[in-house]
Amino acid sequence: MDGRARILVVDDEPYITDLLGAALRFEGFDVEVATSGREALAVAEREGYDLMLLDVMLPDIEGTEVCHRLRERGVSTPVMFLTARDSTEDKVSGLHRGGDDYVTKPFSLDELVARIHAVLRRTSPGIAGTRGTRLHFSDLTMDEETHEVWRQGQLIELTATEFNLLQYLLANSRRVLSKTEILDHVWDLGFDGDPGIVETYISYLRKKVDCFDPPLIHTIRGVGYSLRLNVASP
Repeated sequence: MDGRARILVVDDEPYITDLLGAALRFEGFDVEVATSGREALAVAEREGYDLMLLDVMLPDIEGTEVCHRLRERGVSTPVMFLTARDSTEDKVSGLHRGGDDYVTKPFSLDELVARIHAVLRRTSPGIAGTRGTRLHFSDLTMDEETHEVWRQGQLIELTATEFNLLQYLLANSRRVLSKTEILDHVWDLGFDGDPGIVETYISYLRKKVDCFDPPLIHTIRGVGYSLRLNVASP
């Protein structure tokens, strides 16, 4: 074991399991998949997972019942329900059955990942993959919980999209990120608008973040963008 958080994704839709598997592995988690309530019960009792993403509408046993049975059997794995049901009654019912959080479909991958980290910080604070609330690079600091950003000690006001873009750059500092990667992560995998929106928002960020020296947001011609101290840095 390498200490990374292990997540069990339980859903009978291959599109959902493929999407979540790819996104969560990209975030550094170990991911396994179950496609029914019975399978989820069997593997959750046998294996030690750090969190379960559990669809409510499964073909055999409803997700809330799966969670209830696990709790009765002494399995304390944190459970986040995934469902198209968004009524308050459904949410309360799921939480009363032993769930730890409730995410409605369709969901933002960014929000889902943030909520996974929040649950893991509460339940497994020492585990790898549970990021702290602050990201740092050079003299740039971001607080993920308060949505505040500072550079050289000065508060920078960002829109929600600017914040999400900078968060992605910070989480991947020194890496070169293509427009496609940025579109997939900051907007979403189904985005079909003008990819020039990336250049537009990079420009917005530069005006706010790189009005200080040295500049941190760099264009790598023909490849993408990178948050680093200079273009030549590794």
